[in-house]
Amino acid sequence: MKILVLNCGSSSVKYKLFNMDGQDVLAQGGVEKLGMPGSFLKFTLPDGEKVVLEKDLPEHTVAIEFILSILIDEKYGCIQSYNEIDAVGHRVVHGAEEFNSSVEITPEVIGKMVECIDLAPLHNPPNLKGIRAISSLLPEIRQVGVFDTAFHQTMPPYAYMYGLPYSYYKKYGIRRYGFHGTSHRYVSRRACDILGVRYEDQKIITAHIGNGGSITAIKDGKSVDTSMGLTPVEGLLMGTRCGDIDAGALAYLMDREGLDAKGVSDLINKRSGVWGLSGISSDMRDIEAAVADGDKRATMALDVYNYRIRKYIGAYAAALGGCDILVFTGGVGENQWRTRQVVCENMEYMGMKIDVAKNDGMRGEEMVISTPDSKVTVMVVPTDEEYMIASDTLEILTKK
Repeated sequence: MKILVLNCGSSSVKYKLFNMDGQDVLAQGGVEKLGMPGSFLKFTLPDGEKVVLEKDLPEHTVAIEFILSILIDEKYGCIQSYNEIDAVGHRVVHGAEEFNSSVEITPEVIGKMVECIDLAPLHNPPNLKGIRAISSLLPEIRQVGVFDTAFHQTMPPYAYMYGLPYSYYKKYGIRRYGFHGTSHRYVSRRACDILGVRYEDQKIITAHIGNGGSITAIKDGKSVDTSMGLTPVEGLLMGTRCGDIDAGALAYLMDREGLDAKGVSDLINKRSGVWGLSGISSDMRDIEAAVADGDKRATMALDVYNYRIRKYIGAYAAALGGCDILVFTGGVGENQWRTRQVVCENMEYMGMKIDVAKNDGMRGEEMVISTPDSKVTVMVVPTDEEYMIASDTLEILTKK
């Protein structure tokens, strides 16, 4: 079975085409600058060569139609016709309490996804555009939605409720939902596969850290707490998002700076985080370079970034009553070995011991980076959300 996976953002469309019989990636790439001047499609050929094709791509249907045309292109394609695509799996950011697992797309499901738009106004609309584009271009093909929030629907109420009037939860669904669920689910399962241990018997902390970041506590195969909340702002310090902040500070700034709701949203989502603290960049590679040059603000930003990660790991070890496995993933988790070292080196009280030599310089590989006598197995597992989406799609469609 060949499954196409789409991840539609506001200005991008990422894709992967899988042959699930051999779990092979047949094609991968993405459209960038969608709806803007200079839009282009970038993809990787089987031999590793990267190709960039510039084209005016004003909206999602045109972009997806272009991607599909490349899949059957005589020069760049990997399939003979669209009939070879058996299904399409979509990443959907917010499923609220409506979806606790991946589902086949139906008109009823689309209606419920529309109801969730208020909770993810930047993410769900482009996700829906991708679904509607496929419905228009390939009307007979079956589609599956895989929700970032679904994995965290096992959190107990004491972990997801805010200390606000209960009426706001009933009226508006104000609670913690969490995100990156597909990634947390994949790397936690993959870690157990690598170690040869039973997933349902482990206490696992997964750290998906990068420009966006979240940490999840997983007990007996279920998410019991996660650092992101109603929106992806809560929790860790991120590239441009502030993470945890006193709500009173925002009320104070609204008064002093004359900010409205849109202004506050822009502040906490786009002008804060590592970029806001350092004044240099939201990219951790730039921050590490500035730290090496002795920049004090960059050093402070990196210290805050690392401290938040360590603090959440410690908190979730307490929530779980211990930790068997700690998994690093995401752009920073997989590649920034110094951050892994700094986060772990003060965790000896948990019996955690990192193998400094093994961790030093290690990027993008599946590897155990703790010492043999460490009570916590510390690992790096590159995430593969697209494969998880394809796997869910296969599972759902082969049940019927």
